[in-house]
Amino acid sequence: MKSLKILFFLISFAYSFSAIGQTVYKTKTGEKYHKESCNYLKYSKFAITLEDALAYGYEACKVCKPLYKTSKTALSSSNAKADNNNTESKVSTASQCTGKTKTGKRCKRMTKNANGRCYQH
Repeated sequence: MKSLKILFFLISFAYSFSAIGQTVYKTKTGEKYHKESCNYLKYSKFAITLEDALAYGYEACKVCKPLYKTSKTALSSSNAKADNNNTESKVSTASQCTGKTKTGKRCKRMTKNANGRCYQH
């Protein structure tokens, strides 16, 4: 019985250690992290560790359902989100694209990107 408890402890420890070092993927402009096989990664895909993704405030994709947060990383991600609340309000407001069209006029699309340009510019 004691050896079974030790085996269970080692398996759970190995699982939690691999969860922290797991590689997940993010898009160029998205706010979620994904599995490598997710459909949302069709046009852009950047590898990042799960720990870094949670530290930057990314959330798990609801479509591909990557590995959920462990208790240790959940605390660090909630702290990171609390720190990012001040800057998040700047990013969440949409502004007019700063790009120019072929005719030389300013683009009329709205964007939330930090660089001030829509998806076409």
